[in-house]
Amino acid sequence: MTDKNENIENEELETAEEAAEAEAAEEPVEEVSETEKLTAELNEQRDKYLRLMAEYDNYQKRTQREKAARYADAVIDTVAGILPIGDNLERALATEVTSEDAVKFKEGIEMVMKQFNDCLEKLGVAPIKAEGEQFDPNLHNAVMHVEDESIDDNTIVEEFMKGYIYNNDRVVRHSMVKVAN
Repeated sequence: MTDKNENIENEELETAEEAAEAEAAEEPVEEVSETEKLTAELNEQRDKYLRLMAEYDNYQKRTQREKAARYADAVIDTVAGILPIGDNLERALATEVTSEDAVKFKEGIEMVMKQFNDCLEKLGVAPIKAEGEQFDPNLHNAVMHVEDESIDDNTIVEEFMKGYIYNNDRVVRHSMVKVAN
């Protein structure tokens, strides 16, 4: 019986050793598997983070562009509303005066006109060059044509109403001009 007991003990020992070896072999597999899972999860979280940062950066840029566009629209609308005041000041300056009081009054209007033009300049609004320039339908509005052989075709002969442009790219008001054909 002792032989049987010894055999059983030996078998149990071998089985226990095999089980321990199997466990030892399984543990690293599980650890690698767990490590791989954590690495994959970390990469997934990193990817989500990078995508979120890119979305936020795009949001900031889009918001900045929209804000600049709204500001430009507001400036253009405001300037377009006050341009008739400048037109009337220019008409007042174009009149001939003879009396001393009228000359002083005209000097005051010149000062106001200078202040008006300075204000437009600070806002980024500049007059469109017209007389003597080539006609550009993006900047000028031809209201009259004149036949003149001494002037090149499509040359602006006269400006009836001054046009203005904002930041050299957006027209506030087109120049009303006479063009030679």
